Amino acid sequence: MSEPARQANTGPANPGALGLAGFGLTTLILNTVNAEIVPAASIGMVLPAGIFFGGLAQFMAGMWDMRRGDIFGGTCFSSFGAFWMAFALMVLLELNGLIDPIPREGIAVFLGAWGFFTGYATIASLKLSKAVTAVFVTLTLLFFLLLIGEYSHVWKLIAGWEGIVCALVALYTSAGILTNTVHGREVIPLGSPIVK
Repeated sequence: MSEPARQANTGPANPGALGLAGFGLTTLILNTVNAEIVPAASIGMVLPAGIFFGGLAQFMAGMWDMRRGDIFGGTCFSSFGAFWMAFALMVLLELNGLIDPIPREGIAVFLGAWGFFTGYATIASLKLSKAVTAVFVTLTLLFFLLLIGEYSHVWKLIAGWEGIVCALVALYTSAGILTNTVHGREVIPLGSPIVK
């Protein structure tokens, strides 16, 4: 371990950098498919990331946040980790013929429910950094754009590009938490909370 990292380790580590990295990277990979940057057949590259990085690693980050007494991180990372594992499992079951393909109305309900959850998490995020709030605002928008995209190819493409923006905001926030913690000072600005 490097000297700066050893000095930064004065208590339980903040799992936020890991959780946001798992979320951001997996969201980025999926939305390159949604935006048709890569062929739809590339969905196979999303599934392992969805199970292990966006799913398991993010879920674990949530559990570690709960242990640290952080209800926001614990609830959101665990929930979105479970989302990624559920999404990957659903696609795998469909691709292997173990369940019938989910009709678009069903997917729309799934996306709308997650949009609702993300919407009220966004309200809670207003007490956190502007960067975290930006992740939740763009994610709420993404879920509802994807819902509309179930009925419109153009809107699915728009959702894909907006999802890339959401992913980049999450990765920026992850980089900020990681870098600022290791350096012991603000190197990457994350912004003060909107609500004090």
